[in-house]
Amino acid sequence: MINEETLKQPMTKEISRELPDSLNGDLRSKLMRWETLLMVFVAIAFFTNTQLSPYFLDPWSLSDATFNFTEKAIIALPMALLIIARDIDLSVASTIALASVAMGFANSMGAGPIELAMIGMAVGAVAGFVNGWIITKFDIPAIVVTIGTMSLYRGIAYIVLGDDVYRSYPSDFAFFGQGYVWGVLSFEFVLFLCLAVVFGILLHKTTFGRRVYAIGNNPTAALFSGINVKRHRLFLFTLVGLFAGVAAVLLTSRIGSTRPSIAMGWELEVITMVVLGGVNIMGGAGSIVGVFIAVFLMGLVTFGMGLMNVPGIVMSIFTGLLLILVIGTPIIWRRILSARKLRSQKQG
Repeated sequence: MINEETLKQPMTKEISRELPDSLNGDLRSKLMRWETLLMVFVAIAFFTNTQLSPYFLDPWSLSDATFNFTEKAIIALPMALLIIARDIDLSVASTIALASVAMGFANSMGAGPIELAMIGMAVGAVAGFVNGWIITKFDIPAIVVTIGTMSLYRGIAYIVLGDDVYRSYPSDFAFFGQGYVWGVLSFEFVLFLCLAVVFGILLHKTTFGRRVYAIGNNPTAALFSGINVKRHRLFLFTLVGLFAGVAAVLLTSRIGSTRPSIAMGWELEVITMVVLGGVNIMGGAGSIVGVFIAVFLMGLVTFGMGLMNVPGIVMSIFTGLLLILVIGTPIIWRRILSARKLRSQKQG
């Protein structure tokens, strides 16, 4: 039960936070500066890759570069909404493994390509729903629950498959992860572009998006303004799980096999894409445009590392350092500004 004193405290502390979806005044300038900075880094990464390989500008090389980030980027879109709403899902990579194992098992039972895709998405959605139901039903922090289900879902995949590998997927199933829609444009990449537009409209142009921002800024105030906070959170977790299932379909189709270790460590890269795109890890701020640009930046950087034959573990170290830097820099900068302001007030 929320008493009057509890209600007053978060509201007096957070009511001054602006809703970032309106993009008015100084807020718009800040957002555009961040996105402009990201675009500068994208240009630098693009130029660097052209110097690393004379074949980088070949249309097919650029097309191959998109496979490095498309599946992760598809998860990053709903993850951005979830983080804006002050939640997080660390189980997305394990959800991919669980969905992929389910598809492999169904394939061994004779399921066709469409049935496999539906099974993968359904398993992902159910996994996301389970996360959301536990979190909203028992009021347990999302980070605690999803760390638990991260081990649970991956553990189930290992129990079912062990050291074995599911192979021999139908040839038609390969289209989802290897097919091309037009010329060098892969099905994966076109799907990501379409989803980015859909999520951009959903977050910035609909009542649902405004409610996501409201929940992220102040869940208590959102609740008392008539928003069903638990239902929205449950929907967002289910949405993230659904698109983790979509990513499982694409990834399994692209590599043509299933192992329990599939997509290991992807949750870190997905969250890095979201936070690098300007989404506040504490909730209440961010945009799909920023995430969209960050996705390309991460993709170009990892592709460039691949051109230099950088080991995967080094890429993981870079991703972790980047995540710490992106989260920590604004916090440290605000503290420095606050300290300067306090000193100037004392001197005045």
